[in-house]
Amino acid sequence: MTRFALALLILVTGFLGGEGRASAEDGYRLWLRYDPVEQPARDQYRRLACQIVATSGSEIARSAAVELQRGLGGLLGAPVPVVERTSCDGAILLRREPASDTGPEGYKLRSGTVDGRRATVISAGSDRGLLYGAFALLRRVQTRQSLEPLNLRERPGVALRMLNHWDNLDRHVERGYAGQSLWDWPRLPLWRDPRIVDYARANASVGINATVLNNVNSNATILTPDWIAKVRTLADQLRPWGIRVFLSARFSAPVEIGGLPTADPLDPAVRRWWRNKSDELYVAIPDFGGFLVKANSEGQPGPQDYGRSHADGANMLAEALAPHGGQVLWRAFVYAPSADDRVKQGYAEFQPLDGRFAANVIVQVKNGPLDFQPREPFHPLFGAMPGTQLALEVQLTKEYLGFATHLAYLGPMWEEVLQSRTYRPRQGSRVRDTVTVMAGVANSGTDRNWTGSHFDQANWFAFGRLAWKPDSSAAAIADEWTKMTWGNEPGKVATITRMMMQSRGAVVDYMTPLGLAHLMGSGHHHGPAPWVADLERADWNPVYYHRAGRDGIGFDRTASGSNALGQYAPPIQRRFAQVSTTPEPYLLWFHHLAWDRRMRSGRTLWEELLGRYDRGVESVIAMRSSWATLRSEIDEERYAQVAAFLAVQEDEARWWRDASVANWQDASRRPLPRGVRAPAHPLSYYQKLRFPFAPGQAR
Repeated sequence: MTRFALALLILVTGFLGGEGRASAEDGYRLWLRYDPVEQPARDQYRRLACQIVATSGSEIARSAAVELQRGLGGLLGAPVPVVERTSCDGAILLRREPASDTGPEGYKLRSGTVDGRRATVISAGSDRGLLYGAFALLRRVQTRQSLEPLNLRERPGVALRMLNHWDNLDRHVERGYAGQSLWDWPRLPLWRDPRIVDYARANASVGINATVLNNVNSNATILTPDWIAKVRTLADQLRPWGIRVFLSARFSAPVEIGGLPTADPLDPAVRRWWRNKSDELYVAIPDFGGFLVKANSEGQPGPQDYGRSHADGANMLAEALAPHGGQVLWRAFVYAPSADDRVKQGYAEFQPLDGRFAANVIVQVKNGPLDFQPREPFHPLFGAMPGTQLALEVQLTKEYLGFATHLAYLGPMWEEVLQSRTYRPRQGSRVRDTVTVMAGVANSGTDRNWTGSHFDQANWFAFGRLAWKPDSSAAAIADEWTKMTWGNEPGKVATITRMMMQSRGAVVDYMTPLGLAHLMGSGHHHGPAPWVADLERADWNPVYYHRAGRDGIGFDRTASGSNALGQYAPPIQRRFAQVSTTPEPYLLWFHHLAWDRRMRSGRTLWEELLGRYDRGVESVIAMRSSWATLRSEIDEERYAQVAAFLAVQEDEARWWRDASVANWQDASRRPLPRGVRAPAHPLSYYQKLRFPFAPGQAR
């Protein structure tokens, strides 16, 4: 047995345990379900996969060969050997080649002949590219695409494609709805949980190449020697799948664990402390990625505590990481109690610093200027900082979209923001053209199905696919995920993808229609609470965002109001300044309008708002009916959970609709139009509801 074959055997043995031996369809396999292809397609694929030819001995190359062997063996119903030389007609070759047209992580899939024999060649300029190419080939088989003839070249559109885990050191996950943290800190560093390898495989399959292990509301303890040893074990498990580890760094760590009297970024002792800490990290983890930092936001420490700027703080850390090739991701999520409009604060603080950040600093910007709402306009910082690297941050975990129980496929949301025109620096510039990094707040945990519900897996998948190719179609990704997760039968695929594509719109309708935002319960963000007005800071209260009264509803962000619109490029300002040209999905985000204002439908705003709430509930009812038609086509365990969660969603959509309608009726002092159903309870009933143990709250 060659050294490569022996290493391959060890790697196969090492990760088979992670999946478990149970045959139940509990969702553990995610979209990597390598069940046998139906005949006659199976025989057609077999002709092109008699063996896998691999010669590279690197960890990542072995992972590529392992995954091909595992995947093809399952899909074709028979073992496919891994060899070092081709000896049959129809082999699959993993081959390193110059990367002139694929970049450092791209790949080619092509049909051809090798040594006079027919072959399918996966080539790349790096072993990481081979890994992504291997998964691409398996994806084609899983979705029943042809492998002959094959001539495909792909390279990622974004360099760093990472998950941000909001996991605390006690394994509680902030805004997590799928169990505890995957990182079993008490048993580390000696315990190597096989599940971590399956997590890595899932990420690699969609091109994710980095992960931040801990919460942005960070704890400095993770930078102590004992915890660095724990992080090293996880890095060792993730590395063979092309994933680098990053850590959220607490800005005050030099004081909290370093014994210094200050964390001032311009203090020489502080700068020296961070250089030494970076050296220590890279000794333990040579491919350590760098730091993610939340500073001077929601009570977190930062450079402004010392009269310094965000650039001063970020550049200090960048200086410490630069000798090792590390990067700093500095979050732009900031807001101050004195601001006249919370959504303006990020732009106000960061845009003037454009060009002042070090080359290895990336400013991480949320998709919208508020906070991961069901719908927001894109953040005005995109396109406004040409001298700074920017990351687009989105949220996979559904903090504001019904947690794990509501079906809400977020691909369309992310496609909206990526395709949005910034008009900076050119007329055709889009958000996708301005970012070098995509970061997603992870939705994975210790639940057997990883994400709390089966359909929430789609958001993990879609994030990776859009980060790889930002101009992708959310509908095409939904179709692909459905085939890989639920099966390739055309009727089933059409039904499920239709449900997915209407789901986010349904949530917007029954939660925040027509541009309303941040109406969720305080703290836990579960359920409606548009009436809350008694919290310490104005911008913590939902009434701050809707401003509903007898005169109307909505937040005037035009020049006559807060002028948040002025932070966008002139073409956007001109379009959104006028009610008549503002798209209705953003109408009440930018305008405060009278209840009697006529809408494009001919209805008044009051009637239109009520209609949107009803439409949202009706959409969930339609999704339940669609799912019921698939009962005989879906395995019992997964069918039952989805059916149960859709019932929860319908119940909670009705709650959202009724509580919201009751609140707006109270604010407007208007009767309900004829034929509109009255809320099930008076407003006081909804106001008295309490949820002290709702999952995922910060602590």
